[in-house]
Amino acid sequence: MRMRVLCSTLAFLGFALQALGAFQAGVAVRDVTPDPLLPVSGGASPTSPATERMGNLTVRALVFDRDGTRVAIVGADFLGFPGALCERVREKVKGIPPENILIGSTHTHSAPDMYGFPDGQGGHGANLEYIAMVVDRMADAINEALASLKPASLKINTGEAQGKIAYNYYAPQLYDPRCHVIQATGMDGKAIATLINYAIHPEIIGPDQGILSPDLCGPLYDRVAAKGGGTAVFMNSAQGGMVTADCRGPEGKDIQTWEECQRIGNLLADEALRIVAEAPVQENPGLYCTAKDVTFDVDSEELRMIASASPIGMTLSPGNTIVTQMNLVNIGNAQILTIPGEALPNIGYYLKRNMNGEHNFLFGLTNDAYGYIMAKVDWNSFKRYEYVSGMNLGEFAGEHLMEECLALVASSPKPHRAGGGTSS
Repeated sequence: MRMRVLCSTLAFLGFALQALGAFQAGVAVRDVTPDPLLPVSGGASPTSPATERMGNLTVRALVFDRDGTRVAIVGADFLGFPGALCERVREKVKGIPPENILIGSTHTHSAPDMYGFPDGQGGHGANLEYIAMVVDRMADAINEALASLKPASLKINTGEAQGKIAYNYYAPQLYDPRCHVIQATGMDGKAIATLINYAIHPEIIGPDQGILSPDLCGPLYDRVAAKGGGTAVFMNSAQGGMVTADCRGPEGKDIQTWEECQRIGNLLADEALRIVAEAPVQENPGLYCTAKDVTFDVDSEELRMIASASPIGMTLSPGNTIVTQMNLVNIGNAQILTIPGEALPNIGYYLKRNMNGEHNFLFGLTNDAYGYIMAKVDWNSFKRYEYVSGMNLGEFAGEHLMEECLALVASSPKPHRAGGGTSS
């Protein structure tokens, strides 16, 4: 009898919290592993055949709600997820403003081509039926996460991830070791989801071994769930030019095995859970989201060719420009900015130290994935960055990105742990 009364009381309290506009969270996952397997893409070049699979590809949707403000954060196991596909997903979601849906890619180099890169023979490497399936399942995941919203609290923290996880291939120490974590917990004290934001290329397996894989993110997801962190969502950060997984062996040769994916994925998951465990609980945190369409010049001939030939609806605007969505989100005492590509680490450091959160997150490869974004002083300045410069929007892309990001920061309220959340 007492147990029945207690359950009824908790249920009533849950409904009451929703009615009062309490903070809520919901999460959902969809498997998007192709069957049969499809060729994999590791960059703007022809795809490579895949004959085996290690781990499953997934799309993961985390939805937050506070007093009518709703934000969806989606992580997808692909090299990139272009804005044209993001728009198709948003059209299939009701109940969340389309501009409040942030879609990022983990940047695995062992998943099917989502761009339609030229294959060198007049065609492209994308399977359009598969892409349509991914769009549908991603929208399904967002809708399910929305439907599963329930009262939640947050823990948010930042700390250096310890151990052999990442390094910069071009300059070993030029990378950001900080790991930023948001964990949503239900009224029962169990974790609903853990969002991990860290700069790293998941390219241990790579595109040349005939293996389709989420790379290190697969083991990371499994480890977080096994250790009570709920559903993991991984959002990459400023990992351009070339912050990659530290899979260097004792003789300097890379260890490109699934076991190495497990080692690094498990270690990053353990570090993220360690970091967030120390954070105070934030009850009914504030939630704010704003979006802005930003225009970038496209100076790269290769990127122009990819956009103009794309079978998925990527388009160049007049004057060889592209328009992409950028977001700023305040959640609790954290602030999040989105970047439509792979910003180099120095840009990431600059943005974080000029943001207004106690914890500052950068979601790279989010809402678009237009190659590298570098500062003008680095663009075509030395031989080591020749490839990065060629796959960069243009000489002034980095400066333009920083200006637009900081304009969003300046025009937005500062984050706060709790109290009256502000709607966009």
